Amino acid sequence: MNRALAVVLILLGGATAAGADDARVTRATLPNGLRVLVRENPAAGVVAMTVLVRAGSRFEAPENAGITNFLHRVMARGTARRSYVDLAIAAEELGGSVDASGDVEYAEIRGAALARHWEAMLALVAEVTLQPGLPADAIQTERRLILSQIQTRADTPFQRSLDTLLADLYAGHPYGLPSVGLRASVEKLGREDLLAHYRAIYQPQRMVLAISGQVTAARVVATATKLFGGMPGSGGSSADPAPSITPPGGRRVVEHPAQQAQVLVGFAGPGVNDADYAAVRVLGAVLGGGMSGRFFVELRDKQGLAYQLGAIYPSRAGPAFLVGYLGTAPASAEPAEAGMLREIERIRTDPPSVDELARAKAYLQGNMAMDRRTNARQTWYLAFFELIGAGYNFPDRYTRDLAGITAAQVQAAARRYLQHPTIVVLRPPR
Repeated sequence: MNRALAVVLILLGGATAAGADDARVTRATLPNGLRVLVRENPAAGVVAMTVLVRAGSRFEAPENAGITNFLHRVMARGTARRSYVDLAIAAEELGGSVDASGDVEYAEIRGAALARHWEAMLALVAEVTLQPGLPADAIQTERRLILSQIQTRADTPFQRSLDTLLADLYAGHPYGLPSVGLRASVEKLGREDLLAHYRAIYQPQRMVLAISGQVTAARVVATATKLFGGMPGSGGSSADPAPSITPPGGRRVVEHPAQQAQVLVGFAGPGVNDADYAAVRVLGAVLGGGMSGRFFVELRDKQGLAYQLGAIYPSRAGPAFLVGYLGTAPASAEPAEAGMLREIERIRTDPPSVDELARAKAYLQGNMAMDRRTNARQTWYLAFFELIGAGYNFPDRYTRDLAGITAAQVQAAARRYLQHPTIVVLRPPR
């Protein structure tokens, strides 16, 4: 470590250098609680950065569903100092862009620029973060766009099926709310609601700043201190207990004008800090991981019952969901559903073979490696896992954990989690 970096980190306190596997990543905590992660990548001519705040639909209710996403969409449309056009021009002059959005576990303000302009871009990202304008015209524009997006989700067969399944699976818990919001809530949210939400969530101990590219950690931490160090710390914690849910199970048929029928079968799974997380990841890949997964081999190749299929298992701090899905001809919906349930039951009694296990691990490792190729995705991975309490180096720990997962662990996970399915079948009216 060079002397300048050491001095900055000592002054800030709580700074640590990464281990051998993450030698280019440095973590520092500002005195007010904001965490800074720097990934030095001298080969990249572009620098990407993200500010993540612990917020999102996970912390919302039906009355304000979508408020985090709504707020951030408006924040990206101008600051107290710049209009939407002025903000876009300022970013373009740096060879980049600035944007913002809300999700389930977090909200994000992200920027990218040519490496030589990283300090100016970080200042622009800080301006969007700390000086929201929330102009009335932007609120109305984004409201119309979000309402249109909500309608599109309702009109899209797969998305409607998934939204319906999650609402049933989580049975009233906020994890069942779409991050884009509900029509009734988005229609009534006003500027004062957005501003109050901003003040509630933008506390430094709930925030992580991550930067990746042609930078040095010392300068990034020093610049971040100047830009964000003035935020008052509340002395609180960003940690929150994982929710506890007991999915009731059940089956729902949704009639919707569509060319295909959709069959979705869902279960609650473990969060990222659970010891079973990696095993359930492998379980999902054995069932629905690409063309070698059991769903594809049995239901499409052998029986011709599906046009497309797979499995979804997102990363969540609390209980995630494992959903198998397929699209099929309406006349094939019943045998396709029966076939999917049969494969789900079979993995409980018939563990993956050596080849299946190896292919599933390779599928997961390959997908993660491909997704982390860019600086923008590197910053997201660093910030997201740090934000939800798993630690910025979680992806590397997870990759190592994958290597040790056995067929017996996958079968045990199937027996533990693949119970009481929640099923949604969407089909055209008969």
